[in-house]
Amino acid sequence: MDLLVNFKNIIKQQHLFSPKDKLLLAVSGGVDSVVLCELCKQGGYDFSIAHCNFQLRGEESERDEQFVRELGRKYEVEVLVKEFDTEKYATDNKLSTQEAARNLRYKWFEELVLTRNSKDNTRNLLLTAHHADDNNETLLMNFFRGTGLHGLTGIPAAINYIRRPLLTFSKDELVAFAKESNLNFVEDSSNQSSKYTRNFFRNELVPAISKVYPQVKENLQDNIKRFTAIEKLYRSSVDELKKKLCRLKGNETHIPVKQLMGYNNSALIYEIISPFGFNEKQVDEMIKLATSQSGKYIHSPGNNYRIIKHRHWFIISPVINIESDTIIIEEAVKEISFALGILKLEKTTNSQLQNLKSSASFDSKKIKFPLLLRKWKTGDYFYPLGMKKKKKLNRFFIDQKLSRTEKENAWVLESNQRIVWVVNHRIDDRYKVTDKTKEVLRLQLTFAE
Repeated sequence: MDLLVNFKNIIKQQHLFSPKDKLLLAVSGGVDSVVLCELCKQGGYDFSIAHCNFQLRGEESERDEQFVRELGRKYEVEVLVKEFDTEKYATDNKLSTQEAARNLRYKWFEELVLTRNSKDNTRNLLLTAHHADDNNETLLMNFFRGTGLHGLTGIPAAINYIRRPLLTFSKDELVAFAKESNLNFVEDSSNQSSKYTRNFFRNELVPAISKVYPQVKENLQDNIKRFTAIEKLYRSSVDELKKKLCRLKGNETHIPVKQLMGYNNSALIYEIISPFGFNEKQVDEMIKLATSQSGKYIHSPGNNYRIIKHRHWFIISPVINIESDTIIIEEAVKEISFALGILKLEKTTNSQLQNLKSSASFDSKKIKFPLLLRKWKTGDYFYPLGMKKKKKLNRFFIDQKLSRTEKENAWVLESNQRIVWVVNHRIDDRYKVTDKTKEVLRLQLTFAE
C-alpha cells in the first residue's frame, strides 16, 4: 500500500477533512511540506499555500520564499506570504527565537482561516506537515521539561481549525516518497544546529538513544498511542469527579475542602484549578490553604482568579469582578465595585458617625483584614446592632419584611469568619463604635444605577 493510499485512509479514519473543505497548507519549502502539497494534489483536495518568511537566515530565507512561490505556480494554487521581523518581536516580548516564530506563525494562520470562514460557508482548515519524528521529539521534550499525562500524548492530529495528516508517517517515509516522485525541496541550514532545543533532540539525543534501543522511534510511537488511550480513560474519570466536587454558583466554582482533600490526589487538584490559570506548583499551595483560616487565598500567576478558603469551602473566583459572589477586600483597598454598587472604605477618627442602611461604622481595632464580601447563605447569623443575642439572617430578613428578590440579592461583609455587616441593613453589635473607639472604619455604599 503506497503513501497516498495510507494518507487518504488516515484522513477518512480520523475524520480530518473532506474534498469539500478548503485547505490552507503551511509550507516552508522543506521536504515535509512539499510532500504534503503533492499528496493533497494527488488526493484531489482543494488547497492554497501559506508561507512565513521570518527573515532570520538572510538570502536563504529569500530563497525559500521564491521556491514556495514557484511551488504555487506548479500546482496552480494561491500562495500567501507574510514577512516577519522575528528578532524584534522576540526581543520585545522576551521570547526565544523559536517561540517568537511559532507565535507569529500561528497568529497569522488563525487570522487567515477565520477571515476565510467568515466570507463563505465552506469549512476552511489549516494543514501542517508535522510527522512521526516531530511527534516523538515533542513527547521527549515534554517529558524532560516536566508534564502531565496530556503532554505524553504528543501532537494532536486535529485541534480547532488545525489538521496534521502526516503524524503517522516517519521522516524517512516522506523523504522516500519525495525521491520516488522526483520532488524538489529546500534545506533549512539552521536544522543542522543543535543550539535549538528540538534540533538537539533530533540530531543528538534520539540518535544516541537509538544505539542502545534501535527501535526507539517505533517504541515512542507505540507509547504515544498507549498514552492517548490512557488519557481518554483518565479524562473520563476526572470529568466525573469534577462534576461530583465542583458546584457552579454564578461565575464562581465552589468545592468542599474536606471532600476534595479526602481523595489525597494532587493530580485531581491540578485538573480542577488548571483551567483557571493555576499551575502545578500551586497545587501544594492549595493543599496548605485547606488547613488555613477562613479568608486566606492564593491567586493565579496572571492574577485573574483567586482560590479563597471560606469556612469549609474552596471558592475559585474572578479577581474583583462585579459579577462575583465572593470578593476579597484587602486593607489597602479604598473602593470596590460589586453587584449592588460601589463600596468605599476609609479610616477616620470621627466617632460620631451614624450607622445608616447604606453606610456602616466599625471600631477599626476589632476588624481584621482581609474582609470577605459575599452573598448571604442559609445558616448565616449575626448579632444585630442593639441586641445581645444572635439571630439567623433568614429570621432577620423575615422580621425586616424583605421580599424574595431582596433576600436573594442580600450581601454580607465578613471579618475573621464573622459577619460584621448585613450590607444595606444593619451592622453587628460586637463591632460597633463605642466611647473607647480610637479609630473608625467607615464604609459607604453607592448603589449602581
